[in-house]
Amino acid sequence: MRCEVCFRHCEIRDGETGFCGGRAAEDGKVLAANYGKITSIALDPIEKKPLNRFHPGKRILSVGSFGCNLRCPFCQNHEISWGPEAKQFLDPPEGGRGLAGVMMPEDLAAAAVQYRPYGNIGVAFTYNEPLIGYEFVRDTARLVHEAGMLNVMVTNGTAELSILAELSPYIDAMNIDLKGFTDRFYRDVLGGSRSMVMDFIREAVKNCHVELTTLIIPGENDSEEEMRKLSGWIAGLKDKSGSVTGKRIPLHISRFFPRFHMTDRPPTEVQKVYRLAEVARENLKYVYTGNC
Repeated sequence: MRCEVCFRHCEIRDGETGFCGGRAAEDGKVLAANYGKITSIALDPIEKKPLNRFHPGKRILSVGSFGCNLRCPFCQNHEISWGPEAKQFLDPPEGGRGLAGVMMPEDLAAAAVQYRPYGNIGVAFTYNEPLIGYEFVRDTARLVHEAGMLNVMVTNGTAELSILAELSPYIDAMNIDLKGFTDRFYRDVLGGSRSMVMDFIREAVKNCHVELTTLIIPGENDSEEEMRKLSGWIAGLKDKSGSVTGKRIPLHISRFFPRFHMTDRPPTEVQKVYRLAEVARENLKYVYTGNC
């Protein structure tokens, strides 16, 4: 069976999972194997997503499952995101239990309502890559909307536009990683597709509030030239009417720290992050620095 979520288009045999670890073939269909399986849940400040210009000061019930269709060597959530490592949530040792809890869409929507008195505005699908389990996002987000609350998605943007179209009616805001602006970085370091992410962002800004994040990694995506190109591309993005509104799209520029499989380089210099933010402000109105 062929998975149609992202550029990989994995051919999956019955009973097996795809590259992401979160989609599986069963009875002749490719399904979300992580549907309703929750590894992380917390009531977070909305700014932690990060979303600085979407209901600032509010909180949001953040939830994650397992699996991801990229292989970022600096991943801070690799225990739940990387396919081989996340396998413990899908296939526990013999005689053991899976590490994921179960929350169906109606359970999560009800929890969102329960936490409304504490400043909660809805649900954020985050921590791992939510697009690989888009069916759960869609089904939950529909119920959250019916309860009069909002939906946020924190994503790497690596999915076909048909997946985005299915989710768009229910998603109110996204933070999308634009991890760099070269094909080499996306292909060789992340195992991804820059063109797919750019197409996803280009369409997403027509449908909901979007903020973008770029993590600055020494020696990889930290040149002023690349930041100038990246921010210039963002500035040219258009809304649904065709008007160029990209200059108002917030960009979060974050500092890298050595972790996971990328401990061979130092943290990004704080002054480097600040300088790249200045470069981005040549093209964009709202630029924020993080982890500094």
